[in-house]
Amino acid sequence: MSTIKKGLKVLHLAQWISSSGDFARRLQDELIKHGIDSNILSLHTELPDSTRLKSMDKKARFKARIDNKLQGILLRKQKQEYGMFSHPILGNNIAGIEQVQEADVIYVHWILNGYLGLESIRKLAELRKPMVFILHDMWTITGGCHHSFECDKYKTGCYSCHMFITTKKRDLSYRQFRKKRDLFTSYDNLYFVAPSKWLYHCALESGVIKSKPVFHIPNVLDQNFFKPMNKQVARQRLNIPMDRPVISFGAISITSPYKGWEYLKSAIGQIHKENRLHDALVLIFGGAHNQEIAKSIPYETRLMGHVNDEQVMVLIYNAADVFIAPSLADNLPYTVFEALSCGTPVVGFKTGGIPDLIDHKKNGYLAKYKNVPDLVEGIHYCFENDINGYVLKEMQSQTSLQKHLALLQLIANSSQE
Repeated sequence: MSTIKKGLKVLHLAQWISSSGDFARRLQDELIKHGIDSNILSLHTELPDSTRLKSMDKKARFKARIDNKLQGILLRKQKQEYGMFSHPILGNNIAGIEQVQEADVIYVHWILNGYLGLESIRKLAELRKPMVFILHDMWTITGGCHHSFECDKYKTGCYSCHMFITTKKRDLSYRQFRKKRDLFTSYDNLYFVAPSKWLYHCALESGVIKSKPVFHIPNVLDQNFFKPMNKQVARQRLNIPMDRPVISFGAISITSPYKGWEYLKSAIGQIHKENRLHDALVLIFGGAHNQEIAKSIPYETRLMGHVNDEQVMVLIYNAADVFIAPSLADNLPYTVFEALSCGTPVVGFKTGGIPDLIDHKKNGYLAKYKNVPDLVEGIHYCFENDINGYVLKEMQSQTSLQKHLALLQLIANSSQE
């Protein structure tokens, strides 16, 4: 049996590398610990360029801006309540870049917003290097939507997409579905990884990649960093009294159609009306927050804004008594993973990959989908039963890392045949 060769070079492609909560960077760190030469090539980054992290030049970012403007015109009739639909037009041809040429295996993460397009992905595939696509949402396996909700056209062929005002059959989703199917079926060096069981089963049924190898590998997280700490210390650092119940909620975009803000707002309003939780404090972190959000909550609300310091995130999770994840569509949300790893129970809807993380009434509460009374019941249940959060055995990062190493082993074996 072949083994992973010493010094194997893995290159991660990601549109954005943040200073916190970034999957590509976290996977890179874990692979490096196990002797893999792991590097990142991104379009944008919050971190300075280094030996292992390179960002694209101004020309590439300018091209991405043009791509996004063209998409904006193309998608002007999109219904925003269904979330994102992406249809890359230009994309950057990165096949000739040094880091790509030197890579043995290419991991493709979230590469939209002007970074890559279908034609630039094809040029990478033509290099015949193994490419591992990490499915961070449904875009790779649909005609363009990032979450299909109740629609299952992606299983056979997208058309007359409900995300657009027009009902034309051969619309953008129809054309892009067929372009993707043609692209992915043309090459045998493509592999697909779904972090959640839900998305894994969606991928197996997708008409875009039905014939391709698909693997279920959960996200990795440094659980030696995201861990429980003394709650009193966490609250002292955030200036929160010990005698107040604390509810937390956070997302990259708080008001995203996927994150269920309206359901959280209704649930907290109902809790306040029932008067079962006295003098609570609500901690909210993430983008797109404003004072109107704070005013809509009947308890004192502290808006933490976009938190780019993971140490602060650990404090927030540990300071909270319960974290709420009322997502309507989600893959394997890091906020849930991080909160549980810090010992904070999570209440979320039973949808997407959230059930992979929560063992009902053990480390949190799984509420019925879009059911506000059950969401309220879950919050009370965690408070009244002193539920503690923890990461389930099958979600341990070491288990996920071993699966990535096994995938790289499989790729090494295939390349020797």
